[in-house]
Amino acid sequence: MQVHIGEGAEKTPEQLEEARRAFIAELWRRFETLQEWAVSHWPDQHNPLSSADFVEARKEILSLRSPAGSLNQPAPRDGAEPEQGGAQYVDVTPAPWP
Repeated sequence: MQVHIGEGAEKTPEQLEEARRAFIAELWRRFETLQEWAVSHWPDQHNPLSSADFVEARKEILSLRSPAGSLNQPAPRDGAEPEQGGAQYVDVTPAPWP
């Protein structure tokens, strides 16, 4: 059962974090159920599915745990937009390993 909070009520950061964690936990539970169903119902018995086929999906779901979102996404910029005098180019390419 969902309780809807009126538009005028603001959620605290703690409530938002708890809601995010609850969502991720439910998403993970549903994903595990889907994975089990997919493995057991896969029609091509000559090339069966395994849990290894779901590694990338698991990584994406687990990346939701970090507050910045996906680990492959650059962190949001706090600087001004170019039309506001900010940089027109921001290098997001990682430096090579020494």
